[in-house]
Amino acid sequence: MIEISDLDMSYGLGKGQLNVLVGVNVSIGEGETVAIVGPSGSGKTTLLILLAGLEQPGAGRIELDGVDMACLDGDALADIRRDRLGIIFQSFHLVPSLTALGNVSLPLEIAGKDGARERAREMLEKVGLAGREDHYPSQLSGGEQQRVAIARALVHGPKLILADEPTGNLDVHTGAKIIELLFGLNADSGATMVLVTHDPQIARRCQRVLCLQDGKLIESRDHAVSA
Repeated sequence: MIEISDLDMSYGLGKGQLNVLVGVNVSIGEGETVAIVGPSGSGKTTLLILLAGLEQPGAGRIELDGVDMACLDGDALADIRRDRLGIIFQSFHLVPSLTALGNVSLPLEIAGKDGARERAREMLEKVGLAGREDHYPSQLSGGEQQRVAIARALVHGPKLILADEPTGNLDVHTGAKIIELLFGLNADSGATMVLVTHDPQIARRCQRVLCLQDGKLIESRDHAVSA
């Protein structure tokens, strides 16, 4: 599903530059669940942003499902995100002027899919929000907003789910419920999932753990990460 080769990413910093990712190589198979862990500033979120095609790397190559991301223009990258990716952010990023139903149906409506509202209602029911379809984000708790965000990310049946600290803005109890929900839905879909997290307990839920430090992949472990 994912092939990353010699990936570098840096940003200008005054007269110099900040190297965020350095020579990263990794392969992720179809249906795998993978956690990306490491200290703050190690490049975790940057790697996720590059996988989503939201920025271009300074050097190296990313292939998603056999497609070289460097060969795609902005419109083609948008199509990839619309059709193949489900992205879950720490800060929810819901549209405040849309109801829960409107937020979840939005990707399907943009893609011109039939039955968008019906499918969105089904997803809201799956995430435990039946009866909350007409509520706006401001009328929902943080945990409910993240459930809406998960429903929106999965409603179109993506082959790859990218999640950036999906429980980072939630209390421990609510976060645990969200993780159970996310892993359960992902198991049902069979999608590949790449999850950035600082929580070793969440990382243990994944089949593989990638450890970044100073922008370099220092370790890849199967099934467990130490606390």
